[in-house]
Amino acid sequence: MAKEDFYELLGVSKSATPEELKKAYRKQAVKFHPDKNPGNKQAEEKFKKVSEAYDVLNDADKRAAYDQYGHAAFQNGGMGGGGGGGGGGHDPFDIFRDVFGQQGRGGGGGGGIFDEMFGGGGGGGQGGGQDGADLRYDLEITLEEAARGAQKDISFRKNVSCERCDGSGAEPGSKPVTCPTCRGAGQIRRSGGIITFTQACPTCHGQGSTIDKPCTGCRGEGRMPKTTKLNVKIPAGVDTGSRLRSASNGEAGVGGGHTGDLYIVLSVKEHELFERHGDDLFCEIPIKFTLATLGGTIEVPTLFGKGSLKIPTGTQSGTTFRLREKGMPTLRGGRQGDQLVRVQVEVPKSLTDEQKELLEQFAKISGDASEPTSKSFFDKAKKFF
Repeated sequence: MAKEDFYELLGVSKSATPEELKKAYRKQAVKFHPDKNPGNKQAEEKFKKVSEAYDVLNDADKRAAYDQYGHAAFQNGGMGGGGGGGGGGHDPFDIFRDVFGQQGRGGGGGGGIFDEMFGGGGGGGQGGGQDGADLRYDLEITLEEAARGAQKDISFRKNVSCERCDGSGAEPGSKPVTCPTCRGAGQIRRSGGIITFTQACPTCHGQGSTIDKPCTGCRGEGRMPKTTKLNVKIPAGVDTGSRLRSASNGEAGVGGGHTGDLYIVLSVKEHELFERHGDDLFCEIPIKFTLATLGGTIEVPTLFGKGSLKIPTGTQSGTTFRLREKGMPTLRGGRQGDQLVRVQVEVPKSLTDEQKELLEQFAKISGDASEPTSKSFFDKAKKFF
């Protein structure tokens, strides 16, 4: 039975951003989580599938491999793992905890989304904080860098934890105090008939504490904008649209929340000589008509130095030759692509008297120079005369 498309499982398009992926996963994970569907094997299986889909699509390298090769990218141990199709022995409950901040498998594991759903025990508010946002950085690279891999220095602005107050938002020497409304829980409970649900405390905004003396450095925010420099390692084989994830290099969290991630989205510049078609490269080169007629060997450019190309006798203009494994490397580390070389035969625009005389002799020996030399073409054209 064919595996379901990961994008369709999450209900997102192939151009979905990391934030859209996370939002879609949260929705599906809540819907099919075993704790919400006790004894429902179909729901549990669906939960595992959406977790596997998110595990792959949330990882830039795995996503690039999946976009290019589909589920085959993870067969036979591809992308560093066997079984499970997601490039490794992922645990759907580990993925769930990473996204929701759960402490355990069940709904009573220390706050988070299932406390909100089921009215579970408190403890998720105080010290839980708000996670920082993920960031995106668009980076343009050359085709040579995409082929060989590269390291690039980038700089960007982001909110970092305030050094003066160590991210607490309180002036040094003072401390946040327990919120009087939620008593440190960060949440308040409301009852609607037979259903009890919780929501973030409106006084402390889910922090579980309030600040009497705000930090003068960050004005009580706990974060400050700062220009950050980062060295990015780009693996060989990337293409336009490839995404690299730099963990914990996004926005700082608030009130002890996790730092977001940075996603570097790559675009490859057009090359003056080569065109890329998947893992193959394509180029056109001119050759002299004498070489096309007599044959020989020429040197051709590749992204990895000079290559040797044999031109057979009688080569026609537009003939395409293949240089094995002179194309782009693959992200999976498999066979390298090829370079396709199309030759265009150049006819001289001017001749010396000696060259003209020799060519006239050649034409005389060969037959009538005014007729097509290809017999097959001549046979096809008879009906027009």
